[in-house]
Amino acid sequence: MIRFSQEQLQTIRTHAESTYPDECCGIILGYLANEGKTVIEVMPTENTWNAEAAAEFPGEHTIESKRRQYTIAPQVMLKTQKEARDRSLNIIGIFHSHPDHPAIPSECDRLYAWQGYSYIIVSVQNGKAGKLQSWSLDDTHQFQAEKIENIK
Repeated sequence: MIRFSQEQLQTIRTHAESTYPDECCGIILGYLANEGKTVIEVMPTENTWNAEAAAEFPGEHTIESKRRQYTIAPQVMLKTQKEARDRSLNIIGIFHSHPDHPAIPSECDRLYAWQGYSYIIVSVQNGKAGKLQSWSLDDTHQFQAEKIENIK
């Protein structure tokens, strides 16, 4: 389970709508506990997918594939990890959008996902954020739905 405030969920939706028709992405900071994850901060980031990023991943990708791919710059991940540690927080997840597609992980999402993280996907249909779902990897590296709980 992962706990978000309504404001945090709205930040994800707003970022997704602002980058449409490209995928948005961002980092989720919070706490890990036995009863689940609690989100403290949602950090929208730039989708830096380009030819160089595509070369790092196998498969057929093009420069224009920001509509179907995302990447967060490694230096942004590293800086965020250090800042989170300084604040006694963890990176507990990543969010991204699926423009004109359901909020269900793609095979590419699964291949490059990290165990222990929550993956929030928001479907954006015709520029309007819709269904938002959380997913996490099981022991066989398959995505399983993860409950989202609202906090005040």
